[in-house]
Amino acid sequence: SDCFCFHMCWCSMIVLIFVIAALLILLLAIAFSVSQGIVETKNGFPVGNLGQDVVLDCTFQSNTGKGPAGNVLITWTKERLSGVVYQYQNNAPQLKDQNSQFQNRAQLFPDVIATGNASLLLRRVTMEDDGVYRCVVSAPGVSGTVRIHLSVGAFSAPAITTANKSLRAEAPRWLPRPSVTWLDPDGERLAGVTQFNNSSDGTVQVVSSLQHPVAPNETYTCIIQNHLVQAVSEATVTGEGVSAHTSFLFSSSPRTLPVPPHCAATILLCMLVW
Repeated sequence: SDCFCFHMCWCSMIVLIFVIAALLILLLAIAFSVSQGIVETKNGFPVGNLGQDVVLDCTFQSNTGKGPAGNVLITWTKERLSGVVYQYQNNAPQLKDQNSQFQNRAQLFPDVIATGNASLLLRRVTMEDDGVYRCVVSAPGVSGTVRIHLSVGAFSAPAITTANKSLRAEAPRWLPRPSVTWLDPDGERLAGVTQFNNSSDGTVQVVSSLQHPVAPNETYTCIIQNHLVQAVSEATVTGEGVSAHTSFLFSSSPRTLPVPPHCAATILLCMLVW
């Protein structure tokens, strides 16, 4: 029994040592983070719409809880690309080493840098802009880096009209090629026929027809999605035609697939069976 008690005490002591060590590491990490200030982003996986502008969010806060008291250096870079995307120092842009891909397309917001906003505006995004960016901030009371993965595609809300006592959805531009799902007012899947027409800019036009008669004053759902974006259009059949509203849901990571409501039960069942 004495031997058993000895082993129990020894094990308890080892566990206690590990707990104390973990707490010390955590406290040191917090202290180091506070001493360095904070550089962060509210959106680590933004999605850019081809040909349109996008903002890469980056904010910073000094360890005093205030904006930078002195000069601030902000450098935006892109992984696997030479030069800088944009650099700001001495209260002015420093573009001597800017990569030609971003000339006349990248800028910060000078009026709000003093408040801790280092976000980058990227104009007229192209497929080449897709990739991982770094926002590096160095100023009195703050020093840090944040990574942002920009994905570039094309997405648009469909125009939904009535056709042959049913519904037809037409979206002018999508990339990558999406899938289309139709749901009835109860959320059950309905049959539809979809065709894709290639456009000169590399995107596709999406034309989908619901293969089911619709009832007046009922709301049907058309979901157009790829691995980047999900467009959910709710269309209500009225006496004058169709009243439709579209909302967009963006993936929280490059590999996240938005899941249509009717698929949730199927996925759960597959997980249980597995």
